[in-house]
Amino acid sequence: MLIARAPFRISFAGGGTDLPSYFSDCGGMVVSSTINKYFYVILKPNTDEAIEITSADFGTSERRTKQEVLSVEGDLGYLKLILQQFGLREGVSVFTASEVLPGTGLGSSSTVAVALIKALSTLCGRHVTKSHVANMASGIEIGKLQRPIGLQDQYASSYGGLNVMRFNDEGVEVNPVGLPLEIQEEFEKNVMLFFTGESRDAAIILKEQSQSSAEKQPSVMESLHGIKQSAEDVLEAFGVGDIRAIGKIIHGSWEMKKKLAGGVSNPAIDEAYDLAIRKGADGGKIAGAGGGGYLLLICDPVYQEKVTQGLSSLGLRRMTFHFDHGGAQVLVNSMPPIPGLTFPRDLV
Repeated sequence: MLIARAPFRISFAGGGTDLPSYFSDCGGMVVSSTINKYFYVILKPNTDEAIEITSADFGTSERRTKQEVLSVEGDLGYLKLILQQFGLREGVSVFTASEVLPGTGLGSSSTVAVALIKALSTLCGRHVTKSHVANMASGIEIGKLQRPIGLQDQYASSYGGLNVMRFNDEGVEVNPVGLPLEIQEEFEKNVMLFFTGESRDAAIILKEQSQSSAEKQPSVMESLHGIKQSAEDVLEAFGVGDIRAIGKIIHGSWEMKKKLAGGVSNPAIDEAYDLAIRKGADGGKIAGAGGGGYLLLICDPVYQEKVTQGLSSLGLRRMTFHFDHGGAQVLVNSMPPIPGLTFPRDLV
């Protein structure tokens, strides 16, 4: 058996500037942290000449013999494509489970890819760097599946921790924010997440945003420039330990983000956000591309009970968490060799 996991992420500032349509000309920057909510992959030997894939999240299972084509369609398409890239056609059962629902703005699709690539690379006996795992995951999602998404999710999940990421045509640079422990712990206490009850496909929103930035639409480019500056401002506020300022910066960034594409917000989200501000939150935003999922707030602990009660009255549920610092990891590995398993050099 082999058990691997990869963490989900919350992005504080800079989201949207990690799309190639923007950073290829202007450079991108994101400040984010992973949290202790994970996507798990469990691999077991399969004694017959077949592959079995089971997803607890989608409530589905699929079995294919080595003579059958492993289609990459459907909810399990990511998993099946990655298995194909590693040459697997038999001898393994794959079980996956997540602590977070898909489509909720915490980078779920990329976390799936990172966890499975980490698991299979380990089975190949390869010590791959965090950067290589993220690059391979990006190659699957953006290169093979042609999803109009950015690069932050793959790198955040692979590296783990509270990081600043910079993007340009030469690659991705990931560095820890490097806060003193006491400031990081204090900041963590000020971050809240609430599930709105809605999920969505981020690719729909990101496709519109990517097209607009590729066409250099002035209003979209102005917003993206401002969002990138907000990442710089958050980093500066971290440097002086000004947590209250971070909430206000994220609030301003959220106002700019809503101009990037249709569907980023909606009346229900606006109502919940406005209520949170009235109850004492400094600022916040919808995690990920927008449209649903989790509402992220920066809020002084003094006001958190009022905020929680207010949002609960609207049907939102708070999710408690801590920051993760480990990134993608293999927790258990006692797997024997798997027939046909090869390391896909074209993805590195």
